[in-house]
Amino acid sequence: MIITIEGASEEFERKLLTLLAEHRDELAVSVDTAWDGDRAMVFLNTLNEDARQFVRLVVESDGHLEAAVLREAFPRGLRGPTVALTYALKRGYKHGWWPEGTEAPVTVVYGGGPQDGWRQASAYEMSGEDLLAFRAALAHYDATTSRPPWDEEAPSAFAVNPGWAADDDVPNALHDDPPTAPNFPDGATR
Repeated sequence: MIITIEGASEEFERKLLTLLAEHRDELAVSVDTAWDGDRAMVFLNTLNEDARQFVRLVVESDGHLEAAVLREAFPRGLRGPTVALTYALKRGYKHGWWPEGTEAPVTVVYGGGPQDGWRQASAYEMSGEDLLAFRAALAHYDATTSRPPWDEEAPSAFAVNPGWAADDDVPNALHDDPPTAPNFPDGATR
């Protein structure tokens, strides 16, 4: 059974919580911790460019990418993007964007055996369910953030705005003659 209550009064909320507390042994309360398109989009929007590219590469490789490939893509190391992913997940818990217990969308696969003290990451993975959500979110992200390429030429600050006709009465920012100051004797200028 799924119950959604919106716009309830504080009194109703108090009564409902009391009722739930009385029957807590009979109830199983679960929270939806799955990644969906909306959560994935929020996650992507909170990432820096390197971390977003990290997620994109894992998604584009169908959810499994060898760490060696990622190390080539990120010559300064994988620590920066992976730490950013961890912080984004924690930030989401803090702000209530997803519930506590939501698992990281990208997980690490370690090489070596369990007896090894320090193990280097051998790959990064994203589960199939999460992969669908993040594919959709990346497609939406790309569609909403794409900008036309810059042609390397900035318009002149002195050029007439292209929306104005040559004979339009527009204010002139540059004066031909300096203004006279009324507070100076003899109409002197500055």
